[in-house]
Amino acid sequence: MLDLSQYQSVGAALKDALDRFASEVCLIEADREREKERLTYRDFRERAHPLAKALQDAGFSAGDRASIIMTNQAKWLISAYAVFFVGGVLVPLDYKLTPDEQWQLLKHSGATVLITEYPTWRQLNASGGRASANVQTVLVTEAPPNAELAGARRWEEFRGTSDPAFVLRVRKDIASIVYSSGTGGRPKGCMMTHENYLEQCVALTSIYPFWPGVRYLSILPTNHAIDFMVGFFGPFTCGAAVVHLRTLRPEYVRAAFPKYKITYVSLVPLVLKNLQKGLQARFDALPAGKRKIFNTLVAVNKILTKRRPRLAISRLLLKPVHEAFGGELRAIIVGGAFTEPQTLQFFYDLGIPVANGYGLTEAGTAITVNDLKPFRADTVGKPLPGMEVRILNLASDGIGEVAVRSKTIMAGYLNDPELTAETIVDGWLMTGDLGKIDEHGHLQLRGRKKNIIVTEEGKNIYPEDIESVFEGLPVKEFCVFAANYIWPKRSMTGEQLVLVLHLEPGQSLSDELRREINARNQRLLNYKRIHGVVLLEEDFPRTASLKIKRNVLAERLAKLDRAAAVLLL
Repeated sequence: MLDLSQYQSVGAALKDALDRFASEVCLIEADREREKERLTYRDFRERAHPLAKALQDAGFSAGDRASIIMTNQAKWLISAYAVFFVGGVLVPLDYKLTPDEQWQLLKHSGATVLITEYPTWRQLNASGGRASANVQTVLVTEAPPNAELAGARRWEEFRGTSDPAFVLRVRKDIASIVYSSGTGGRPKGCMMTHENYLEQCVALTSIYPFWPGVRYLSILPTNHAIDFMVGFFGPFTCGAAVVHLRTLRPEYVRAAFPKYKITYVSLVPLVLKNLQKGLQARFDALPAGKRKIFNTLVAVNKILTKRRPRLAISRLLLKPVHEAFGGELRAIIVGGAFTEPQTLQFFYDLGIPVANGYGLTEAGTAITVNDLKPFRADTVGKPLPGMEVRILNLASDGIGEVAVRSKTIMAGYLNDPELTAETIVDGWLMTGDLGKIDEHGHLQLRGRKKNIIVTEEGKNIYPEDIESVFEGLPVKEFCVFAANYIWPKRSMTGEQLVLVLHLEPGQSLSDELRREINARNQRLLNYKRIHGVVLLEEDFPRTASLKIKRNVLAERLAKLDRAAAVLLL
């Protein structure tokens, strides 16, 4: 890989990568069964440089801001590189937001260039928010020949005819403005510097390296901090290849692993959990004899890989499982929310290590990661190289707020010095997460500071702790709330807890399910037990990284009549 300590900017590192790895494949784009294109680093440069020149010809210069709203595809990365090449600031936005939300963030970011897909542009153009933003140039990809573009220009035709001039930037300059997944009414644009990305890439690749021949399957949105790093900047500075799928239907995702011999993939916990359910259903469907043999082989693999992964042995013992994943998968990278330990253990027992980590947008990408030396399912790993982690304001149970200091911490929130001062104190990022560091240096998370529940006796309750007891409950999704948080000023005696359930289609709160809930509830200490169940018939609201938006969910629950909604156990 490149020696990133020698570089001042993301653009400079990518520019040299395109030269050094010119003949290596950098991008593969597939749409269902058909491979749309395969680009070498040389091809990538030939696509990106004319776009960079056209941006310069249009007056786009160092420090100007350009936003990308796209699904994962080659044009996303080509456009991002062109912006970095000419010294611009990238504003990656989530394509799943509503048009009004996208316009709000475009206005807040100050972006003057927007690069997007034709269907997204149609929705944006129909929104009333367009007039409030300062977007001057809109580039639209894959527009039909006779489409009305409403002032936008075709991305494919926006090309300069001579070489662009590379614009130097320094490490402290802003590279991107990334809106954190917690963004609600108050936009939180994290100003990420070139140094943030360079240092994060060095830290991550020191533990999970890329090299020419590695193939990374990009499933998470590229605007997400995880995929931007391990699905773009990390692979490119190491000469690896990124595989994009234009559809994420499960059958095509499954087919991509053996077809492209995938080495790494990043997932959020909810997707990993669904993958586990699918695999377990297949294992359970095996004939009794084959299932017994399979379980024996898993048990042998567990013994042989207890201290560290041994991929060659696992691939031999559990060959059909590994062949379904292409036979080359080295690890699944997971982050963005809490991952159930039993899910991590499930995959590790199959010989598929999960690089479980913890991070925030404000901290670059990752703060801690499990280095698998040895594998542990009960923590989010140890701090990455260059990361200092402290636990502040310890409570009697040894749990406090996680604080982080490193060169990957953002420069601050855009146009919000007050929030920046609250979040970064004396150089330490106050994460808002609660946890403790064990004797082996591993970080164990306990939940969000704002979610903590304090009983009348002064005891702290972490909803996430209680939810871990209900892991694997046969429902679509669930979470725990304090009843008084949902229905304020209508107090019950003490701080009573409720389990909110979203059942599977056609499922009911049967006697069997009640018994299962009660059995798990009895494992908890008295003050941690739930007192009732609330049924919700709609999907839980989630962030781009599929974390539950607890505040939004609480608002929806508050509209229910408490007396009728809470079903006592």
